[in-house]
Amino acid sequence: MLDLTQWTLEQKIGQLFICGFHSLTPDEQIAALTGEYHVGGVVYFRRNVESVRQLAALSHNLQKLPRSHSEVPLIISIDQEGGMVARLDHDGISRIPGNMTLGAVDDLQLTYDVAKLAAEEMLALGINMNFAPCIDVNNNPANPVIGVRSFGEDPAKVAGHGVAATRGYQEHGVIATVKHFPGHGDTAVDSHLGLAVVPHDKERLHQIELLPFRKAIEAGADAVMTAHVIFPAFEKEEIPATLSHRVLTELLREEMSFDGVIVTDCLEMHAIAKSCGIAEGAVRAIEAGADLVLVSHTLGDQIAAIEAVREAVASGRISEDRIDQSLQRILELKAKRISSSTGTDPQSVPVPLTPQANSEALLREVAERSVTLVRDSGNLPLSGQKPLLVIWPELRHRTEVDEPSVHQYTLLNALQPYSDKVSLSVIGTRPDEEELLEVLKRSTDFEQIVVVTYTAEGGIPEGQSHLVNALNRMHGSNVVVISTRNPYDVESFKDVGTYICLYENRQFSLDAVAKVLMGEFNPQGKLPVSLKLN
Repeated sequence: MLDLTQWTLEQKIGQLFICGFHSLTPDEQIAALTGEYHVGGVVYFRRNVESVRQLAALSHNLQKLPRSHSEVPLIISIDQEGGMVARLDHDGISRIPGNMTLGAVDDLQLTYDVAKLAAEEMLALGINMNFAPCIDVNNNPANPVIGVRSFGEDPAKVAGHGVAATRGYQEHGVIATVKHFPGHGDTAVDSHLGLAVVPHDKERLHQIELLPFRKAIEAGADAVMTAHVIFPAFEKEEIPATLSHRVLTELLREEMSFDGVIVTDCLEMHAIAKSCGIAEGAVRAIEAGADLVLVSHTLGDQIAAIEAVREAVASGRISEDRIDQSLQRILELKAKRISSSTGTDPQSVPVPLTPQANSEALLREVAERSVTLVRDSGNLPLSGQKPLLVIWPELRHRTEVDEPSVHQYTLLNALQPYSDKVSLSVIGTRPDEEELLEVLKRSTDFEQIVVVTYTAEGGIPEGQSHLVNALNRMHGSNVVVISTRNPYDVESFKDVGTYICLYENRQFSLDAVAKVLMGEFNPQGKLPVSLKLN
């Protein structure tokens, strides 16, 4: 046991919090949280990132902020799952693939190698904890928030890839956080926006949802992130797992023998904030068994949560011994994984972080092996000698896991090396009637039509499905559809002639599918989920 006698109660409680802030340099918010409130960790979002060297300097300077027990480094965390959930998506940083891309490849060594690459780059930037991998089993096509963040629907495959990714992170110096316990895959509600329920019995949950977590725990996962989801099989009260003693302590700690750090998902998500509230949620999460409480955005909420826990200890609602238990786990994890309190000298950080040839070889291999041909009525390969219309959906609105596209690389760019007869029509992911009519009219001039679909939340937006069905009526089986996120899109237009699945719309995936379209190689990807095609 560590000697905690030199710690005040306020210092102990502060170590149990991870908080975010809103600037590119250490600002008054984070300085107050780490100095006055003794917060032990920070979380980055895209708002904190401008460039490689700026972020390395930020991490370096955060670790140098004046605070009690300055010998204890800060946890610096991030959501860097890859694919469509990537806070690090800037020049000089490898754009790692997401989980469903890796699930379609189904090569555990490549999953390990991708996590290793990400870990090495995060460490160079001073980031020591990743809120990844996501090991939810995505077996609900209507899931609005997990989807391609999952490796797929097969629990054993999800478990295998989850273990490979966890090892890739931890063996290269980054704390891995498997999430979202006990499982967010079979939900139809986004817990950012409301409370979801997984109604299955214990036997089913142990066979499916809990299997990847059990295997990750056996493999030595450092941390587990909780889900703001209700599990009636384990908790008879209508409260989410994050606030449930039966789930976090009786199930995770005792039954599943997890002795690492339990971290909550952000308490500012509506599933908590709009029910019991953020401050009360922090108290209940610690009572339930959580060690680290995540409050990502608002200073007033962050302070209120910290003070609510202090008041709960002062009143006897939470014992100081309970605080000490979590502090012990946190300090042990920091000592195990965080080797330097100040990180790398920002000026010595290379740009790009990884030699481009090394990074591209890995990422292109993953992308090319992930392209999944579901159906083809004889459209492939396309002809480079005939006019080709590409219809491209542009993400113009923010969701809780996606941000508006900042990249201009489209399938047009990927096809240009093979043909000079490619034209592009850009629509929104939620196209209006005027956009649809314009595209349909333009399509009459083309024999070859490729429609790219993108579904950010749950089912495909009505405008996109209407467009594909209208094109099918006009052009028959000649239409090629490429989903660049949700493989379930095809269920809204089951008679489409050719259907190809990508699982993200990034450059390497688009380059790979362009090669498939033009007959450069045969697709090798395997569907990670089942589709209803009849």
